[in-house]
Amino acid sequence: MNTASMQLAAPSGLLLLVPIVVAVAVLVVLWGGFWLGNRVKLGEPPRPRPEEQPHLPPEGAVHEIRENREPDDVPVIPKGGRPLTPYELTNMRTRPSASKDRPRWGKGTTGSFGGGGLGAH
Repeated sequence: MNTASMQLAAPSGLLLLVPIVVAVAVLVVLWGGFWLGNRVKLGEPPRPRPEEQPHLPPEGAVHEIRENREPDDVPVIPKGGRPLTPYELTNMRTRPSASKDRPRWGKGTTGSFGGGGLGAH
């Protein structure tokens, strides 16, 4: 072998070594991830036993209650008073409505803005 072929052979050996080192590094990172995940899982409390699971109340299943709700009114500003800012308003609460009729969409409408219906006439 002459020196030209020796110079070509040396870099090719290094080029073969780089993917092997990268593969070993990836395997070490994957193994470390599984090891760390297992340690975290072992530190968690055990799963609840069947007798520790939630049960239905003695009176049975809770049923849905349907009612109409009305929002509380925004406070009235006295004459010459300063308007309230959004930060001064509290969470607007609701109260049960006296009306038991469920709100319905007008005939010929889809109930959504821009829904393509003819609209209320």
